[in-house]
Amino acid sequence: MISKKQIRISKLIIPKFYKAFNDITTTHKIFSSGRAGTKSSYGAIHGIYKIISDDNCSVVVMRKFHNKLHKTVYKEFLRAIKRLSISKKKFKITKSPMQITYKKNGNTIYFTGNDSIDDTKGIIDENKPIKLVILDELTEFFERGQGEDEIANIEATFVRGNNDDFCMEYYFNPPKNPKSPIMQWVSKMKKRDDVSYIHVDYRDVPIEWLGEKLINSALAMKKIDEQMYNWVWLGISTGLSEIVYYMFNDDKHINKLKDFKNLIHVGISVDYGHLNATTFQAFGLDQSSMKVQGIDEYYHSGRKNGKQKAPSEYARDFKSFYEKIKKLIGKEIEAVFIDPSARGFAEEIKRVMPNIRIIAADNSVKLGIERCQKIISFDKFRTSTVQENLINEFGLYRYNKELLDKGKEDVIKTDDHCMDAFRYYVMGMWRYLKFLLPVTERK
Repeated sequence: MISKKQIRISKLIIPKFYKAFNDITTTHKIFSSGRAGTKSSYGAIHGIYKIISDDNCSVVVMRKFHNKLHKTVYKEFLRAIKRLSISKKKFKITKSPMQITYKKNGNTIYFTGNDSIDDTKGIIDENKPIKLVILDELTEFFERGQGEDEIANIEATFVRGNNDDFCMEYYFNPPKNPKSPIMQWVSKMKKRDDVSYIHVDYRDVPIEWLGEKLINSALAMKKIDEQMYNWVWLGISTGLSEIVYYMFNDDKHINKLKDFKNLIHVGISVDYGHLNATTFQAFGLDQSSMKVQGIDEYYHSGRKNGKQKAPSEYARDFKSFYEKIKKLIGKEIEAVFIDPSARGFAEEIKRVMPNIRIIAADNSVKLGIERCQKIISFDKFRTSTVQENLINEFGLYRYNKELLDKGKEDVIKTDDHCMDAFRYYVMGMWRYLKFLLPVTERK
């Protein structure tokens, strides 16, 4: 009980977290979950409670990158203060630096990124021993950091002088690949006596906390793609299908649309290759079906055709394709998304079409694939029968199996030109396309 209102911690966290909350002897606590497992809420409540209940301690909350802190863990800790029914007036709360200090005892929570090895050196509190270190979104430390070595360095930085009362907590959503570095690290850690591991999913959370809409969203995904449901909602490392778009079905996702006048947010995506294939793929949003609709494609491979084309020739071909699409839809084309590495080709197009809007495509491969998978899984995509190369690549585009077995998610860079163009369109128009999906799938 930490306020006159006598808030019970057991009413704020799920039962699976009770033991961890009261455990003051385990040095390493690992928390994983699927979506809506409330582990972030638990971590924030535990952190606030720590600086209130212990008169001589400080807490460090860390993500891999500083720029992710404010909108995530920092705000979650502010919400925790409210959930605990404590007045914010009892805290000194600052954004720069990002800190929360409990005025009564001077205990502080420090929020920091670990962008470089020097980021944590100035945090050590000489007056208040750091007794709790929380690493949020732990996957980032493995995917874009040094993984196990980086975590070991962080522990070594903060554990000095706190051996008897020091805890590291780790929070993450498991990746699809069970052989990924973070899952190998978890397997190794679980064998240690000073480690506890807790995995939860939304089914462990009271329905009234989540709401019927969220539950229905989870069940909707389970109905259409159980493999994705198991990963996203249950937090199970299901393994990656070798075929990237395993959910694409010829009978379901191909149609022959005759009238394109009802399309909005029409864009042309360009994947350019001087020696490799060059493709232009046109898509739009069909207002009647509320699905992404493929319109037409251009595809030329110098290697397959035996004839290389100069950039100026491709630019003229693009102009003809652009005018064809414009005539089909009966309106202006909203944007052209071009492979960001093809700046020279973009300039060639500008020479023959100085007034069109060209945007450097967002080439975030992993995020782009996840968004494309959702668009297809939730039956929000149709390709035109004339997009033969696009359709063909849906069955060929795959991960490197040897690297998958080593925990790396790299797509094979063959039969991928149309796939890249499809991803460019989805990423470029995501601010509109995300509203085709359930609310929980839009982030």
